[in-house]
Amino acid sequence: MNSAARPSSPRRVAVIGAGMVGLSTAWYLQESGVDVTVVDRDGVAAGSSWGNAGWLTPSIAVPLPEPSVLQYGLRAVLSPSSPVYVPPTANPRLLRFLAQFARNCTPARWQQAMRALIPLNNDALAAYDELERGGVEARTQAASPFTAAFRSVEDSRALLDEFEHIEACGQRVDFEVVDGDRARAEEPALAGSIATAIRIHGERFIDPAAYVHAIADSVQKRGGRLVTGTPVEEIRSSEREVVIAGEPYDAVVVATGAWIGAHGRQFGVRRIVQAGRGYSFTVKVDDVPRGPVYFPTQRLACTPVGDRLRIAGMMEFRDADAPRDPRRIDALMGAARTMLAGAHLDQREDEWVGARPCTSDGLPLIGASRDPRVFIAGGHGMWGVTLGPVTGRLLAEQIVSGVRPEQLRAVDPLR
Repeated sequence: MNSAARPSSPRRVAVIGAGMVGLSTAWYLQESGVDVTVVDRDGVAAGSSWGNAGWLTPSIAVPLPEPSVLQYGLRAVLSPSSPVYVPPTANPRLLRFLAQFARNCTPARWQQAMRALIPLNNDALAAYDELERGGVEARTQAASPFTAAFRSVEDSRALLDEFEHIEACGQRVDFEVVDGDRARAEEPALAGSIATAIRIHGERFIDPAAYVHAIADSVQKRGGRLVTGTPVEEIRSSEREVVIAGEPYDAVVVATGAWIGAHGRQFGVRRIVQAGRGYSFTVKVDDVPRGPVYFPTQRLACTPVGDRLRIAGMMEFRDADAPRDPRRIDALMGAARTMLAGAHLDQREDEWVGARPCTSDGLPLIGASRDPRVFIAGGHGMWGVTLGPVTGRLLAEQIVSGVRPEQLRAVDPLR
C-alpha cells in the first residue's frame, strides 16, 4: 500500500459502485474535467438504490442510533415481525456492531452525530438541483406535502419530540399538525383509524432507480465509461497508480454500500459497515397519495411511483447477501392493512430487499483512506438517496483539490 503523496489533481479516476453515491461522485468528478470509469459487479442501481422509498427529506435525516431504539428491548428485536429485527446470531462481527451501536444510542452521542449531519443535510437538495441543471434528465418531485400519520395523538409525540431535538442541534423542520379528518381529506389513502398527522413542508421525492439511471446516462453522455457485471476482487496501489480490474487509474473511489468493508479494511477503514436490510413492494391503490406518507410508529414508508404506491420498511441486521425473508414482506403487509385504505395488498409487485450500509455511530464514511489514492464514500444508512449527490459533490472537491471540505471532517472514514 502506498503512503506517498498522490497527484494533486487526478486525471483518471475509477468509481466502484453504480448506485446513487457512486454515480453522483462520478458526475461531480466530471464537472472538474476528470475522466471517470464506473465499475459495478451487477449493474446501475442494482443495490439499495433500487427499491427504497426515494425520500429526499434532509430536514429529518437523522442518525440511526437513537435512544428510542433501545426501548424495543431484546424480545422485540428478535421478533420477525418487528420493524427493527436482529436474527439470533453468533456472528462476532455483527455482535460487535450491535454492541457499538447500542453504546451510541444515548442523547449526547445522537446530538453529536446530528450536528455532524446538518452540514450535509443543508446542501442536499441544492446538489440535486445542480445535477438537473447540468444535464441529468430526471427530476425531483415536490412532496406536497410529506405526511406522517398516527392512530393517536400520543403516538405522534415521539416524532414531535424528535423535531425538538433536531432543532436544538441547529436544523429547522417546517411542519404543521392536522387532525385525522383533514389528513384523510387531503390523502384519502389514509385509513379511517388515523387520528392525527404531521405535514412536513419543503421536502421532495424521486423514483430512485429511474433517477440513478438518469445520472448514469448523463455520465456516459459526457464521456464516462460504465463497466457492469464486473466484480472488483482487488485494489492494488503503488506510488504511481492504483489498479482495479486490470486497469490503472490515478485514484479510486470505493462506493460499494454495505460491501465497503471488503476493500476498506485494506486501506485503514476500521469501522464496521453492517447491512441494515430494508424490504419493499408496490401495489395499486384507489387513491394515489400526492406525496410520501410515513407511519412512524410502524416504521412504514409509502411513496408514489407512477400509478402505484411503493411500501417500504424494516431494518433487518443480517448479512447483505442473505436471501429475502418472506416474513418481512408479511410484516410490512400486515402493518399496511391497518394504516392504508384502498390498497390492493394481495396484488403485490416488485418485491425487493436491499442492504442499507449502516455504521454504528450513524454517520457516513466520506473521504480519503490511509492510502492517498483510495477514497471511501458510503455508510449513509437510510439516507444514501437523500445525501448521495451532496456526498459526490464534496468528495469530488476533495479528490480534485487535495483539500478536505470542512463538511466532511466529522465523517472521516478513518475516525
